[in-house]
Amino acid sequence: MNALISVSDKTGVVELAQALHALGIKLISTGGTAQLLAAQGLPVREVAELTGFPEMLDGRVKTLHPNVHGGLLARRDVPAHMQALQDHGIDTIDLLVVNLYPFEATVAMPDCTLDDAIENIDIGGPAMVRSAAKNWKHVAVLTHASQYQPVIDEWREHQGLSEATRFKLAVSAFNRISMYDGAISDYLSSLDLATEQRSLFPAQANGRFVKLQDLRYGENPHQLAAFYRDADPAPGSLVTARQLQGKELSFNNIADADAAWECVKSFDTPACVIVKHANPCGVAVAEDALAAYKKAYQTDPTSAFGGIIAFNCPVDLPTVQALAQQFVEVLIAPSFTGEALVQLQAKANVRVLQIALPPGGDTPWANGLNLLDVKRVGSGLLMQTADNHQLSLDDLQVVTKKQPTPQQLQDLLFAWKVAKFVKSNAIVFCANGMTMGVGAGQMSRLDSARIAAIKAGHAGLSLQGTVVASDAFFPFRDGLDVVVDEGATCVIQPGGSMRDQEVIDAANERDVAMVFTGVRHFRH
Repeated sequence: MNALISVSDKTGVVELAQALHALGIKLISTGGTAQLLAAQGLPVREVAELTGFPEMLDGRVKTLHPNVHGGLLARRDVPAHMQALQDHGIDTIDLLVVNLYPFEATVAMPDCTLDDAIENIDIGGPAMVRSAAKNWKHVAVLTHASQYQPVIDEWREHQGLSEATRFKLAVSAFNRISMYDGAISDYLSSLDLATEQRSLFPAQANGRFVKLQDLRYGENPHQLAAFYRDADPAPGSLVTARQLQGKELSFNNIADADAAWECVKSFDTPACVIVKHANPCGVAVAEDALAAYKKAYQTDPTSAFGGIIAFNCPVDLPTVQALAQQFVEVLIAPSFTGEALVQLQAKANVRVLQIALPPGGDTPWANGLNLLDVKRVGSGLLMQTADNHQLSLDDLQVVTKKQPTPQQLQDLLFAWKVAKFVKSNAIVFCANGMTMGVGAGQMSRLDSARIAAIKAGHAGLSLQGTVVASDAFFPFRDGLDVVVDEGATCVIQPGGSMRDQEVIDAANERDVAMVFTGVRHFRH
């Protein structure tokens, strides 16, 4: 039996070749891989000897030859195929080990040029992989180092590979080629040839996702569903979560967990976010997880029942003991103490997810921020850059005679951050790093304001002296009047309405402070 090895990433390849040699499999290899194996004392035949032609054109042509593809594509169960190999002196190739030129890593580098990208488009590798995968009943193809050891183990135990294993490897191989070609298409479709600048929105968008799991059903029991991740997920995103206990996540669990996690990880101090039906119903920051949870829960205890709860800090035993007083669907945190995990076992149905916070850095990626936001519409997609706008005190424009106090300014920033994660129209009352009333998803901003006040009343919270955030401008003064009537003394909103002056005059008339942000946070 013959194995052809041609890899760009040499991880684990020496150990693989040694194991194959020990199994009596003859080794064939190309260029640098052949030199590496020979240096380890392994008997290896160069592809140039197999084809009768030297590597040409700076390595662009080395495996594109009938002696290679004939050995990969010949069906062993078709006599005419085997006779053709014999007539032309071609040996079968029974195992192919290939990983491709690092195109994705190359174009991810900030100084990558078009020439760099082109030189890292693999031609011979994908051609061999396709040939081997097409002939999977007779040829095994490995495209990643993680496959090496399982294949060797099975080969040793069964003196070969099962048909099921070869098919699984072939599927992985075609998936890898699809990912690779998609990356090339994305890059080239996004490029302006004259400037070599890339657009965020390529002429052809190739969705590249890997299935994590099938789900029992979708939003409703009559819908089928599955959960996928990006081919290259951002650190600190929900798809990197590790489930520590609990029932299988549902479609709605995942959607709500993402909303909770995206919100809570945006805070720099210990925070707790409680989400119900994709909207935060309680958000708070405090000195630790327990204090943050108590404040967040206080906002809306009724909606918190059966909610998703997320922390951006370690969860300890006292916090878990407090959580035990309510029904929790999903609990998320970057870490849990051992005592907390033991206590959680008493609530076996609670789905517990551990997600590492993003490492942080100078790029949105390092900070766990999504680069693009995508919405599905009938037979199409809407794509936009993600809403990653960060607001600071320097960005605020005070437009009223009354100035916010330092405490109000901090609460305004907190309220504005929460409003970003509430469905439009969004109205959020806050005080002392805690949501006091949340109105979400109404067709009228007035109704959102009234609902936020009703929620506060049900929770026994007073809105007197609160600050309020509106995700978009007040088109008339009536919206401002409603929130002030409920007790707000300071307002943050984008501004930008033709009637801004009318609203500013109303704020001055009501003796409240108001600041403009210059940006809005619609979330539909």
